[in-house]
Amino acid sequence: MSDNIRPETMARITTPELAKAFIDEQVAEIRAQVGNKKVLLALSGGVDSSVVAALLIKAIGKQLVCVHVNHGLMRKGESEQVIEVFGKELDANLIYVDATDRFLNLLAGVSEPEKKRKIIGGEFIKVFDEEASKLEGISFLAQGTIYPDILESDGVKAHHNVGGLPEDMQFELVEPVKLLYKDEVRVVGDALGLPHAMVYRQPFPGPGLGVRCLGAITRDRLHALREADAILREEFDKNGLAGKVWQYFIAVPDMKSVGVKDGKRYEGWPAIIRAVNTTDAMSATIEEIPYALLHRITDRITHEVDGINRVLLDLTPKPIGTIEWE
Repeated sequence: MSDNIRPETMARITTPELAKAFIDEQVAEIRAQVGNKKVLLALSGGVDSSVVAALLIKAIGKQLVCVHVNHGLMRKGESEQVIEVFGKELDANLIYVDATDRFLNLLAGVSEPEKKRKIIGGEFIKVFDEEASKLEGISFLAQGTIYPDILESDGVKAHHNVGGLPEDMQFELVEPVKLLYKDEVRVVGDALGLPHAMVYRQPFPGPGLGVRCLGAITRDRLHALREADAILREEFDKNGLAGKVWQYFIAVPDMKSVGVKDGKRYEGWPAIIRAVNTTDAMSATIEEIPYALLHRITDRITHEVDGINRVLLDLTPKPIGTIEWE
């Protein structure tokens, strides 16, 4: 039987006990596969790569080299959380690369969404390759592939995993969670003691905020988007919506409208709230947000975020509107 097919006898991991048994089994398998050699992992801070990192640290400790590339398009506090959890708490062998300027300089003036995605994906691979080529004696490449990736591996999610490594770097793959569904990965992450916010982090596109800062990305508008998004997440957390809504975020288009601040007219961007629920991401329904909360979010964003003077709500389900704007 192929290694990439989930056996029908495999029980769904739903409890800490089942997760612990899975972890013990994987730790033994990883040690058997890797021996005393080194493993490289691109650690994005997403659920899958974080769980794989924690599993490998448990199994082989410092033999794992994690590379976290901050492309400047992360949500507020995300790169900091990766450094805190993996660098400090888990004492991982972590290489942190702040490539913000590289990415934003390449993206300057580029408004075509597909081109933006290609630049972000391509540059990510370049930065990762550069770091990888500085390292000695890496034999394995770990990836956060999960079972749905294998089921739909027709290139749709190609940008999630690191492709395009130089021909002369022959790595054997280590993919400890490749037979798990997303909900199982989360149960395993909990059992490994990762922070709740990391384990239940929302799906986040590979190009990050790059596809939510609509049109050509500018630093000031990207900053406004990041701050507005943080306010939305904070208010959803405080008001019990975080666990109920599958995905919620802000998009900021490249257009301005007139507003009034301190008795003066000024131009600012609109922030668009998108909050959807889905079971399979193929279709999505709109989450009802209480009006009182919408008023509070609007008040905070327009008063606390420089450059934003309107807040809009996107009421479009999928199909018709995709989940992301770009």
